[in-house]
Amino acid sequence: MVIKVFLASSSGSTAIKKKQQDVVGFLEALKIDYAQLDIASNEDNRMWMRENVPGEKKPTNGIPLPPQIFNEEMYCGDYETFFEAKEDNTVFEFLGLTPPPGSKRKPAEEEEQEEGEEDRED
Repeated sequence: MVIKVFLASSSGSTAIKKKQQDVVGFLEALKIDYAQLDIASNEDNRMWMRENVPGEKKPTNGIPLPPQIFNEEMYCGDYETFFEAKEDNTVFEFLGLTPPPGSKRKPAEEEEQEEGEEDRED
């Protein structure tokens, strides 16, 4: 299985560049195999990405912006959903991968207790 990250090599947006670097840097840090597919210089990549992002995940103008993340043909998400998975320590699940042995994952029971504590603090 190969994680595919659709990027724009020549984006004029610093926000998009930063998001792309964040995704790629995090995948490299976790030693996850991935392929960078450039939508700026390759029309086939651009068309494939646009056609395979699910309708409910596309912005109102219908054109999804990079980075978009896939596991082979399966859509994983965009930067926002990647960031949420990163914050929740669920990146392997987000990518459809099995976490490596010994990786840290909080039991669901522990998460529920923490959420309850946060509610009381407000």
